[in-house]
Amino acid sequence: MSLGAKILVACLNPALDITHEVPEVDWDGVNRPTAVHARPGGKGTNVARTLHSFGIPVLLLGLAGGGTGTAVETGLRQLGVPVEFTPVAGETRRTFTVVDGRGRVALFNEPGPEVSAAEFARFWVAYAAALAEADAVVLSGSLPRGLPAGQLAGLITQAAAAGVPAVLDTSGDALREGIAAGPAVVKPNLAELEELSGRALTGADGEAELAAVKSAAAALRADGAGAVVVTLGRAGLLAVTADGCWRARPPAALAGNATGAGDAVTAALAHGLVLGRRWDERLRHAAALGAAAVAAPVAGEFSPDAYAAGLGSVTVRRETVQPEEGSSCR
Repeated sequence: MSLGAKILVACLNPALDITHEVPEVDWDGVNRPTAVHARPGGKGTNVARTLHSFGIPVLLLGLAGGGTGTAVETGLRQLGVPVEFTPVAGETRRTFTVVDGRGRVALFNEPGPEVSAAEFARFWVAYAAALAEADAVVLSGSLPRGLPAGQLAGLITQAAAAGVPAVLDTSGDALREGIAAGPAVVKPNLAELEELSGRALTGADGEAELAAVKSAAAALRADGAGAVVVTLGRAGLLAVTADGCWRARPPAALAGNATGAGDAVTAALAHGLVLGRRWDERLRHAAALGAAAVAAPVAGEFSPDAYAAGLGSVTVRRETVQPEEGSSCR
């Protein structure tokens, strides 16, 4: 990646991510981590940190409160990430990740503070002002309590009015309503796509049934998304776009902490959007960066060596197998 246009990232529910590394988890006894990491977190925060690591101009907006919110903002400034948090009365949440010696990961996410309409209105003013200098906006992560599901759709509409394309990565009703607002790119994972489609997209062995995934992703395009990129875990990425379908397969599976890998994919997709990269190249960078994030112990970071190696070993091909009726893949 290289320097590009400025990307605005909105993270309405940031967190302080705490990661414990242990040889093995004893659920009935005392566990003594061999390493503890505390970093600014939340999906949008991870996206902004990843973009900043490449020297890409970025501004992170969000809502933060209490001592935890101060710790998140301080940590971001120490990392050099430009950030403007709107203060809220509630305490910013924490997340806890436990990684054992075999690479198994358990994640515990607190719900976050309750945000009032007045607090969100102050955020909206900062967001509207920042759009004037943005070439793309990323809306990533969950909504804090107190905000209706349609708030992300409103932010997408506001961005569109300013001529700024949006990349959306969220879940549930916020994802469903956000798609209807017409984001340029939507990035669900397989579970989120299953929830939206209302049907199982995996077989008994856990393998994604590609034709069903294509069809479900194409339905999201019909609902308003410009393009849909589905993260399939170790199986890579599937993109359904106006130019057809693309499949990216990452290099050999890497052991490590997959938390934050999807955020690295989102960062690469946003950068590819502002650079106007062809879809095959967008997916090559996204798959390589997602795999490189798995190779790093902490969400929001990545292994530069794994990323460089991945760019040469990711395979990307245009899909030619006809999926279920109703898909735009060809």
